[in-house]
Amino acid sequence: MIVLLISVLISFVTTFFITPHFIKFLYTTGIVGLDLQKKNKPKLATSGGICVAFGVLSGLLAYIGLQTYLGYSFRPIYELEEWLVYLLAVTVSIVIVMFVGLLDDLNAKSKVIGTKEGEDIRVGISQWLKPLLTLPAAIPLMAVSAGVTKMEIPFWGTIDFGPIVYPLLLIPLGVVGASNAVNLLAGFNGLEAGMGIVYFLGLGIYAALHKSIGTVIFLITFAALVGFIKYNWYPAKILPGDSLTYLLGSMVAAGVIVGNMERSGILIMSPFIIEFFLKLRSKFKASCLGKLRDDGKLNPPYGRRIYSWTHIVMNLRTLTEKQVTILLILVQLCFTILPFLEMI
Repeated sequence: MIVLLISVLISFVTTFFITPHFIKFLYTTGIVGLDLQKKNKPKLATSGGICVAFGVLSGLLAYIGLQTYLGYSFRPIYELEEWLVYLLAVTVSIVIVMFVGLLDDLNAKSKVIGTKEGEDIRVGISQWLKPLLTLPAAIPLMAVSAGVTKMEIPFWGTIDFGPIVYPLLLIPLGVVGASNAVNLLAGFNGLEAGMGIVYFLGLGIYAALHKSIGTVIFLITFAALVGFIKYNWYPAKILPGDSLTYLLGSMVAAGVIVGNMERSGILIMSPFIIEFFLKLRSKFKASCLGKLRDDGKLNPPYGRRIYSWTHIVMNLRTLTEKQVTILLILVQLCFTILPFLEMI
């Protein structure tokens, strides 16, 4: 437990202290995006997921190093080689996903947006190509045969998918699906990091109660997000970019797979599953963003038509960007509680 606490602290401190330096570096090198829901649409450093990834990698590598040196694992019933292989596989997946997200954020193409100044912003990788590019992140988990073939599906029961379907189909589907699903609900200051703090803490506590190796992955990521949100909360100093949304989705998938906790993962991540189906109604063309009013509040972009959780919230009443973010974090909190209710 002491090693885990040290690793969590390292993850937080690393992210907290390197983010200001990355903000300056990213802005100076032109890796910027427009904060579209502000009146003056300021240019901010983007690709904040790199900062979080550095924190997560620092925490994981510290945990691996300390546990290897001390000669015992988080789960006493595990052999040292087994948990070490799993965590190293997760580390490789993080690097792959971070690289893909960075490529998306760095894409050189630009697109003129509807501002009076005619400013442009970077346009990332095509929507159809993103799942293909995140697919390699599943390979390390497939290679080490992470997880077990029996899965408990909500409202369905326990299913044994066998030694072929599970590693060759379900693991890549889980990594790709989670990475891209988290990417669908974004665009508000503090939203991605704020919701991430809630569901990673929930998953971490649930994993700890079940003595799962996923505890390490979830709590270290939680700590990195806590270190990052100070700079991403309204009004943001840095935007998360796809490098963060891909990272968070892949970390959830990796932790759920190696921790054998698919049922709880599905329940806690239900807001993003619902978001997928809402966006599907618009053929993934709808935006989460609202229409900015003169008073700084947001109108729903498509009237009463609902294509996102953000549209649902904005149709309840006229809200500011910060209020929309807080309400969606509370929605995530409600879903995060579900697995714990089953334990009562």
